[in-house]
Amino acid sequence: MHLKTMSLPLLTLTLPTATTASPIPLRKQLHPANATITNQCPFPIYLTAVSSLTPPEVLLGVNASYTHPYHHDPQTGGISLKLTTVPNGLYTGAAQTIFAYTYLERTGQVWFDLSDVFGDPFRGFRVRLGPMPLGGNGTDAIVWEDGVPPRGRMEYGDRK
Repeated sequence: MHLKTMSLPLLTLTLPTATTASPIPLRKQLHPANATITNQCPFPIYLTAVSSLTPPEVLLGVNASYTHPYHHDPQTGGISLKLTTVPNGLYTGAAQTIFAYTYLERTGQVWFDLSDVFGDPFRGFRVRLGPMPLGGNGTDAIVWEDGVPPRGRMEYGDRK
């Protein structure tokens, strides 16, 4: 099987130093960062930010980026950035990759999850979630080399 592995990530996310996927906080930072989704697939993707409000879907063309400031939703507690490869996929049962997070204003922490539902929309394309390298190597990341989540549980910072 030939996989179309992109040399650059499909999903890039800037994370504050307080980001954690485990019950133990890493560090505190009182100013939230942003989630930045960058589409480096050879086709457009569609993003919907879901919380107590659901704004219109955003089209991300090839090499386009979307920046979403972390914030707290007082009604739901969390926000999901849902990605599909078809227009209105959120409402048609299309495969979705979901970056969900909760931002805790009091502590400046971000808790997050990355998952697929209804299939794997980016099968065959590399998906990366982690800090954007700012002069560093951005090694603390979740990477799905073939666009499919690994089986079992994986926590931020796990190494294979």
